[in-house]
Amino acid sequence: MNPLFPFTRREMLKSVSSGVGYLAFAALAHQQARADTAAPAKPLDPKAPHFKPRAKRVIFLSMQGAPSHLDTFDYKPQLAKDHGKAGRSAGGRGGSLMGSKWEFKQRGKSGLWISELFPQVGKMADELCLLHGMHTDIPNHPQAQVQMHTGSFQFVRPSLGAWTLYGLGTENANLPGFVALNPGAGTAQHFGSAFLPAIYQGTPFSSRGGGRFRRGGNQAIEIPNIKNPNLTKEQQRDQLDFIQHLNEEKLRREGHQPGIEGVIESYELAFRMQDELPELMDLSAESKATLDLYGIDGGETDSFGRQCLLARRFVEQGVRFVELTHGNWDHHRNISEDLPARCLEIDKPIAGLLEDLKRRDILKDTLVVWAGEFGRTPHAQGGDGRDHNNKGYTTWMAGGGVKGGLSHGATDAYGYEAVDGKVHIHDWHATLLHLLGLDHEKLTYRYAGRDFRLTDVEGNVVREILA
Repeated sequence: MNPLFPFTRREMLKSVSSGVGYLAFAALAHQQARADTAAPAKPLDPKAPHFKPRAKRVIFLSMQGAPSHLDTFDYKPQLAKDHGKAGRSAGGRGGSLMGSKWEFKQRGKSGLWISELFPQVGKMADELCLLHGMHTDIPNHPQAQVQMHTGSFQFVRPSLGAWTLYGLGTENANLPGFVALNPGAGTAQHFGSAFLPAIYQGTPFSSRGGGRFRRGGNQAIEIPNIKNPNLTKEQQRDQLDFIQHLNEEKLRREGHQPGIEGVIESYELAFRMQDELPELMDLSAESKATLDLYGIDGGETDSFGRQCLLARRFVEQGVRFVELTHGNWDHHRNISEDLPARCLEIDKPIAGLLEDLKRRDILKDTLVVWAGEFGRTPHAQGGDGRDHNNKGYTTWMAGGGVKGGLSHGATDAYGYEAVDGKVHIHDWHATLLHLLGLDHEKLTYRYAGRDFRLTDVEGNVVREILA
């Protein structure tokens, strides 16, 4: 007798003929089989970290296109002094140096130098840990973006969020453990699981109509196909139990089948999400004061403000990793107009997120990360733009066990190359995992005959920034 289906053919036919129905009978058999066997640990169950964590969750603010560090968070008075003089470019070509068009001011008790383009984020300066010595391998957007998310620009590897979920599990079984808000087209690798079980990949949500958020407007984030228009919840449960029985029977016959295991878990998660997710994503219950805090007012800050508020709601409910995407930072030209516009769209929402997390007393164990894939050159491109620069740039972290009000590392006097406190993308990943209580050298997965990890065979924790 099959332990997953503990009834004889005669018993099954008798039940069908008596009106029970095969679907209901299969569900009953499935339930009995589950009751008769010890429930195995589920892949998304919370897992113990390697050591005591400083952060329990991550909100990653991903700025696609590479923001100019020289005009935002990396103050270079020498560059301003030498504006117009001959400089150099990332590709070795000459060019005129271009000082920032915007004033920098020291903000907060810590005196961090922050551009006037971020007046609201500047008010939260004492929560920020600026990493000025960042550098990465490739000055091309697609490769650098993939490396920032997965640690490799050459091969398909699991994303940072997938590794985090694999290492720690999630605290809410009714929600995805890894959420990607508005990831944009062609970015599946950024939230993918590669050779990790499929259940660890991110669940993407996009703005109404799909694609990227556009400037301004009241653009809600939608959940496609969250409700079944044809079946009641009870009918869905019967249908799902039958399908799951077939999947588990196939898994029993064939042994290890990651694809089938992922389908089984994802079906169950999708069914549970119907109850909790729509309510979680409905912002109508939020107070006007909270909506104002995030800049949700139908204007330029509305779209990213909604993402930031949703991120707060997700992490409050136990989601482990939330990634928010904001695009159009590739300013080869017209930087004098486009950069202020991009900063305006995110400044108030990000400051609101930090303030909200702090007043709810969860910033201390929520790691907020702001980063683009690389930086920009100190020389001008076309008179009003900056070219790609992977040799030196700035990212920042807040909360989650990092030192607030800290400026770590430095680029040279012109901001071209990291020269002090250098942090490679592997070091950055090692540090993020460390803050979550995970040893990047021990967080491994066996695949194709070897143990893989996010940092491959490199990476050092930047201990100077740990609180």
